[in-house]
Amino acid sequence: MFKWKKLFQKKEHSEQGKESVPYLYNALQKNMDYIKQTLGGSTDVVFRNFHAGEDGSIKLGLIFTDGLVKDDFIHDYILKTLMSEIRETTFKHSVTKHNSNFDLLRKYALTNAEMEVIEEMDKVFNHLLSGKTILLLDDCSKAFSIDSRGWEARKVEEPSSQAVVRGPKEGFTETLRTNTALLRRRIKDPNLWIKSKPIGTKTQTDVAVAYMNGIASDEIVKEVYKRLNKIDVDSILDSGYIEELIQDETYSPFPTVYNTERPDSIAAGLLEGRIAIIVDGSPFVLLVPALFIQFFQSAEDYYQRADFATLVRIIRYLSFFLALLTPSAYIALTTYHQEMIPTSLLISLSSQREGVPFPAFVEALIMELTFEILREAGVRLPKAVGSAISIVGALVLGQAAVEAGLVSSAMVIVVSLTAISSFVSPSFNFAISIRMLRFGFMVLAATFGLYGILLGVIAMVLHLTSLRSFGVPYMSPMAPYVKSDQKDVILRFPRWGLFSRPRLINQTNIIREDTSKPEPTSTKRKFFKRKGRKKK
Repeated sequence: MFKWKKLFQKKEHSEQGKESVPYLYNALQKNMDYIKQTLGGSTDVVFRNFHAGEDGSIKLGLIFTDGLVKDDFIHDYILKTLMSEIRETTFKHSVTKHNSNFDLLRKYALTNAEMEVIEEMDKVFNHLLSGKTILLLDDCSKAFSIDSRGWEARKVEEPSSQAVVRGPKEGFTETLRTNTALLRRRIKDPNLWIKSKPIGTKTQTDVAVAYMNGIASDEIVKEVYKRLNKIDVDSILDSGYIEELIQDETYSPFPTVYNTERPDSIAAGLLEGRIAIIVDGSPFVLLVPALFIQFFQSAEDYYQRADFATLVRIIRYLSFFLALLTPSAYIALTTYHQEMIPTSLLISLSSQREGVPFPAFVEALIMELTFEILREAGVRLPKAVGSAISIVGALVLGQAAVEAGLVSSAMVIVVSLTAISSFVSPSFNFAISIRMLRFGFMVLAATFGLYGILLGVIAMVLHLTSLRSFGVPYMSPMAPYVKSDQKDVILRFPRWGLFSRPRLINQTNIIREDTSKPEPTSTKRKFFKRKGRKKK
């Protein structure tokens, strides 16, 4: 015990003995040496000493991180400007008793628009490792931070998780400014406010909050900033970190934060009054508040005709219940409620299960677990063989299991229908929630039959109605029931009917119209009521 205590005290003493420099030194070489020593002599950080001016009177130091900057920018707009294009006459006519070399460089030499003057040593490291170039001067305790970021980034491509037949094919990338530009292209309004801040003591990841001023609720915006400001971790490597740290309910299978790769979905959410959270390094953008009905809506619903979109949405709701309750209903009927099955079907099922040694619950559990393993294997395998192996594996294993007498043919059909129904969900994380709850309903069905399924459904509905997403009821506008918002829940009204925003998310700007224009709103209302007819 004494040895460990002594060792801990030595470690504390050694850490306290490290020199911490809050501000830059006045000497150029001293600053260069300290930065190089703090970075451990990292070879990807480039240090360059040079002189500026025709007489070489200005001693400068340049520091940048190789791979995070544009090499041609540093050569053409910094080094070439300072070493070749500065003329002695410029400084002679500008030198006064109030001017210094620092002021002269800032006014006459550095042409980059994005430039910042820094004095703190912590900011030097933060800017340097973010892809900016640091310019140091001798006999000066200030430095220039010049924006020269230009690392390799993935191009804008089609989203892989939420593909559509009709609609934009653009998806977010891992670069924050590319993602904000994709939003600006769609919403050319000065009320689209985007504010960013670094989160993570080690990674200093830029996290941007985007919302429509005047449409988004001020209380929800304040709540978003409040939760983000409370995050105190060393690293943020993906938007999933933020999602888990700001979600309302930790121990709930249902997600209360929506994520997507599609800029059009985020733009539509912003126009409804939601807030987007963009994390640098992640192509998935978060959207809050998230409601239950939102996970059944696809971007393509608003690019197709209203009748077709309504049909597809009804299919999604039906698939939700099939994916959730099909195995448990089969277990309950074959185990406890055989009288509810038609006689001919009951005889067929009994003949199929005659040689099966396991009860229906164990049979379903084996098949469900096998399919989950195959699905996970298909995701982890290389793209060229992943889908083929998962499909072939399911067919071969299912056929072999039936022929071996381990499971019945009806169980293979039930599991296949369940799996296909789970793929209908437009949101991947919501489909995971269904997969988890399915096993709980199977246990209830094996224990109490249909009564257990009914109790499970009641408990699930009670849990859903108790959830909140940033203060908004998770089941709205169904619970609490809002009649005016039913136009985009199960049915999707035609475009002329979608002229109001969700009332529980937005309370200040309900109608989707520009009230600043002199055109009477009554005329517009009549146009909406006529369902697209020409105005007389």
